[in-house]
Parts: sequence; C-alpha cells; structure tokens
Amino acid sequence: MVTRLYSHPIYLEHITPPGHPERPDRLRAITRVLEDEAFAHLERVEAPQGDRETILYAHPEEFVRRVEAAVPDTGLARIDADTSVSPKSWQAALTAIGAANAAVDDVFKGAADNVFVAARPPGHHAERTTAMGFCLFNTAAVAARHAQKKHGAERVAIVDWDVHHGNGTQDIFWSDPSVLYCSTHQMPLFPGTGAWNETGAGNIVNAPLSPNSGSDLFRDAFLSRVLPAIDDFRPDLVIISAGFDAHHRDPLAEINLTEADFDWATGVLMDRASRYANGRLVSLLEGGYDLQGLAFSVAAHVKRLMKG
Repeated sequence: MVTRLYSHPIYLEHITPPGHPERPDRLRAITRVLEDEAFAHLERVEAPQGDRETILYAHPEEFVRRVEAAVPDTGLARIDADTSVSPKSWQAALTAIGAANAAVDDVFKGAADNVFVAARPPGHHAERTTAMGFCLFNTAAVAARHAQKKHGAERVAIVDWDVHHGNGTQDIFWSDPSVLYCSTHQMPLFPGTGAWNETGAGNIVNAPLSPNSGSDLFRDAFLSRVLPAIDDFRPDLVIISAGFDAHHRDPLAEINLTEADFDWATGVLMDRASRYANGRLVSLLEGGYDLQGLAFSVAAHVKRLMKG
C-alpha cells in the first residue's frame, strides 16, 4: 500500500490576521505529528503549482480574476469578514489545486494507492462565484472535474466530514448527477446550508448532526445515509473533504468526535473505494482548528490510509 503526502512551504505563507483560526500553525502541527517513525514509509512529495486554467473547471474566469486582483502586494486584504488574503495567497491556493490534481493523477496512474493533501487555504466553502469561509477556490470540485476531464472518470464521490457544511461543493455540483456529494456536519452552524431536503439532482446527500452529537450519531449518519448513497452510485474515485473540526476539542463547533471516529470513517471509505474505484482515494485537508485535535486526528487518518 503506497500512501503519498503532498505539501509545500508556500502553504505557510498564506497569512491570516492575528487570532484567526485558519492559521499556518495548523500545518506546522500536522508536519510535526507526521514526523513520527510510524510514518517512515509515508511517501512525501512537494506539491506542484497548479495550472490556472484548471480553476475554471469549477469557477468562471471573471471570478478567478476577481480573487487574483484581491491579493495585495503587502499586508492583508479582506474578501469578507472571515476570509483574508496576503501576498502569497494566490500562489498557495494555486499550489493547493496543483497538489489535488496531482493526487488524482497519482491514483489513476497507479503511482499511489491513496493520497493525503496537507494544503491551505481550504476550499469547500468556495461557491462557483463566491470566496468565503476561509476558502478561495473549491479544490475538491476542481479535482473532481480534473478526474473527469483527464482520466475519463464517469462518477466521482466527494465525502465531506468537516463540521461545517460544504456549501461551495454543493453549489457547484447541485445539478450534476455525475458527482455525488455527501456531507456530515453540525446544524445549525455556519454557513447555514446542508438540510436533509437539499438534494440537488438526487446527487446531494446531507446528514446534519445536532450540537453535542458524538460518535454514535456520526457513525449512524455514515451507515444510514453516506455509505448506501456510495453503494448506489458506484464511483470511479472517492475524494474526502477531510476537515477535522468535528473533534471534541475544536473551538468552532460542538460535535464530540475522537481520533477513533476519523480512523473508522477513513476505513469505511477506503472499503468503498476498493469495491468500486480500484482503491482510488484522495483526501484533501479542510478545517480543524484545535492544534492537538487536528494533529492527532490527521495522524489517525493517515495511519489508516497507510494500512490499506
């Protein structure tokens, strides 16, 4: 089993305001925990810079130009109350997309069985024409389209276990039955979307969780909603929007998961990828804002990916 890790120093240079939860220290915490000898066989690759044209798989040109123009030469600029950019943010976002697309290439070409992309900024809140919620471009959406356009994937499943609903991914694929989007998330919580009855073209499966839900309700959401949808869909590729802010330590939400829950969810999605997609699975870092909870959860996630 070959598990590949993509990261890049440029991700540390996407600077956010002091006290902002989506900060460079998140990646430093992940880097430290993955230095343990348990990860000696993890294949580490520096992320390539992405092709600007691939952003257009999920976003229109006018929006891409608007985000690029918002990046300042010095200091910080705000896109909205929560979402900021700094001089290296464009390069960081483009390299996040480059890593996600390279990960897709790897699993289709057999260079790796699965891949974890430790990148920032995150992506799942970025709607087709709106950057928001710490996100500039929707990396998972671009990667799904890349799999379809370059590798002929007919069906791509995106499973999002971030504690915040991936409104951007839902928005982009709302009318597209070739992409299945499944989300577990706390509700009510930012961004306010993700109700049970939001189903798109029958390809949107939301499983909202009430505040203070724990392992039992999270796993039940997978067993009763997410996994049956994947079984019906039979994807050619599984992409995980892997946010770790449903961890009980996280300051931005009230879901009480542990590392064992992320290990379990990883395992059941690997099983579905093995059944339907020749094992092809790409995991993209989204949220997770308590550094210990994030680091330990990523460690459990990557260990499961490496075990096969």
